[in-house]
Amino acid sequence: MAGGTWTTQNKVRPGVYVNVASEQSTIGKMGERGITALALALPWGQSGTIVKVTPQDDMHKLFGYELTDAVLQPVREALKRAGTLLLYRLNSGIKAAVTGNGLQATAAYGGERGNDLTVVIEQNIENEVLFDVKTLLQGTEVEKQTVETAADLKSNSYVQFQVNGTEGLKTAAAMPLTGGANGTVTNQEHSSFLSALEVQDFQTVGLVSQDNSLKALYTSFVKRLRDTEGKKVQAVVADYAAAGHEGVISVKNGVVLSDDTVIDKVAAVAWVAGATAAAAVNESLTYQAYDDAVDADVRLNHSETTAALLSGDLLFTYSGGRAVVEQDINTFTAYSPAKGKAFSKNRVLRVLDGIANDLKRIFENYYVGKVANNEDGRALFWSQCATYMNDLQNIGAIEGFNAQTDVVVVAGTDSDSIVLDVAVKPVDAVEKVYMKVKVV
Repeated sequence: MAGGTWTTQNKVRPGVYVNVASEQSTIGKMGERGITALALALPWGQSGTIVKVTPQDDMHKLFGYELTDAVLQPVREALKRAGTLLLYRLNSGIKAAVTGNGLQATAAYGGERGNDLTVVIEQNIENEVLFDVKTLLQGTEVEKQTVETAADLKSNSYVQFQVNGTEGLKTAAAMPLTGGANGTVTNQEHSSFLSALEVQDFQTVGLVSQDNSLKALYTSFVKRLRDTEGKKVQAVVADYAAAGHEGVISVKNGVVLSDDTVIDKVAAVAWVAGATAAAAVNESLTYQAYDDAVDADVRLNHSETTAALLSGDLLFTYSGGRAVVEQDINTFTAYSPAKGKAFSKNRVLRVLDGIANDLKRIFENYYVGKVANNEDGRALFWSQCATYMNDLQNIGAIEGFNAQTDVVVVAGTDSDSIVLDVAVKPVDAVEKVYMKVKVV
């Protein structure tokens, strides 16, 4: 007896034709947040490519340092809030190396950290034909191999080995690697980073630099992604309210940590980028405390604070032994009837950006090329959009939503196009309370 699946009831042979499908339901949800990106000049690590870093990763193997070391301060500050950091090492540097005793050892990466590596060659105590070859980083053993010849050695996370000469391995108490250098960084490396970043999923990109030409470059990058590519992301820079765009956050000052470490406005970019990326669509950073900060590095008085806010700067304020975000805003200040003050609030922008990014992603992943552009197909997409918007309303990100009037899906001019109209009212956070007290 025949069998299989069916589209129309046109089978010839007797048989049972069965279609198995899940019950129709919404297939797209709100996208995950918490991804930020930084490009840094570092003394160790893979260069010229984006490395995905999470707080659980072994930083020592990736970057040659612990997360608590000062050289990884931007990484640490970003990961205080962000779940994932897209890190791009800008510099390649020169690799440290050492040659002798039948062996050539070269650092896995260029940079000054390679100068802290040492190779030790010892006779194996159980078999005198064998050698124990140890790799030390700042005096601490990080890898050990027991081999008969140099050709048997395998490269590890820190050192690449090669045979040197024909005499074979000889014992050596210490063979320090030398000649490692960090190299220089030009603006071209930042351009290469942004090109690599463009195809990644992320919410924010931070610039840890005071170079105004780079601030302009990052601003242009974000504007293009938002306005031309439809990718709603934000850049975080220091002291650049002149950007005047909702896609750019300008950090006015920094903080002081509990151990007296000063995180200036440039370094604070990493935390702001991570915190902004990790903030939910129904969350504001206004008056949220900078993790482990006890003060602002530069305290602004009332007039200075007001002026900074009006200019579009995000700043930190001392409050009860903490440094808090005064107001979660971006640099947009050119309010108009078509684009009001709400666009300067990052919580509101997260809602609007989330809607744009999520509906685009849902359509591309589940509908484009898969669903017919007819009344039933458009009704299916309308249902998906309505459910998504109701989810936003249920978590308090928007209010006053009516699916029957606020979502419209109609056929476009071309046979393969549709037009989606969405009316939305984002919910802002309470930031000002005006009280009237009457004495009786």
